Amino acid sequence: MNTLYRILISLLLLIAAIAAYSYGSTTGIFLFIILGAAFEMAFWFKLFPLKKSGKTNR
Repeated sequence: MNTLYRILISLLLLIAAIAAYSYGSTTGIFLFIILGAAFEMAFWFKLFPLKKSGKTNR
């Protein structure tokens, strides 16, 4: 994946998380706070992906 696309997707996830948190905070709808947490987790997992090591335990 191109570096520009990775940066754009990360920024969109972060903006979506902030928007969902702020909307949920002002309206009091807890669903948007959960949605904001999901967007934030997707942002962090996209920023720092889990890498599998090639080592095996014997």
